[in-house]
Amino acid sequence: MATLLHLDSSLWPESASSSRSVTAAFRKAWEEQHPDGTVVYRDLAVDPVPHLDALAAAAGFSDPADHSPEQAEAFAARLRLIEELENADAVLIGAPMYNFTIPSTLKAWLDQVILMGRTAGVPELPAKGTPVYVVASRGGSYAPGTPREGYEYVQNYLAAILGDMLGLEVDFIVPELTMAHANPAMAELIPLADASKARAHEDADAKGKAAARNAAA
Repeated sequence: MATLLHLDSSLWPESASSSRSVTAAFRKAWEEQHPDGTVVYRDLAVDPVPHLDALAAAAGFSDPADHSPEQAEAFAARLRLIEELENADAVLIGAPMYNFTIPSTLKAWLDQVILMGRTAGVPELPAKGTPVYVVASRGGSYAPGTPREGYEYVQNYLAAILGDMLGLEVDFIVPELTMAHANPAMAELIPLADASKARAHEDADAKGKAAARNAAA
């Protein structure tokens, strides 16, 4: 049975969130192809995972047989998140740009699942090759050639972490200019924003179906 791991991190509900609306479109397309499939869903804004603390971090660098009861509990929580990632046939992440980077709740999840010697830093990465689809929404445009290209710290960062460190196959869907309708200074960009939104939803539908087909192959 195919499994999709779906993470959202937007502060806003789907009706007000560009990233959530696109991840919902992807998930709908995936579920239509896999009506009996499993979706493991984590809403990191509503139910955030704890930030990595010294207890959980130290447990990751020591023999489980030597863990204190407190370390064992903290490490077990990390392992649950890690196993969700390792058992997924595909991963879907909503990653809106907040202040030029990802939400802290998504960073907390990443810090929990990056475990040197297991998910990273080993020749045979357990999740290597797993496709991960990242909906990287942003209020403006940070595309190559734009004035704010140098402030793009979402795709660059996640490509390094998810791709280079964890070995996942990273694919981005980028709805941009999402603030055009709300910001009078961006009014002339509304047609471009609407086109970007439509393209993102089309990409989500197509890639959701493709991810489902690949999981079934």
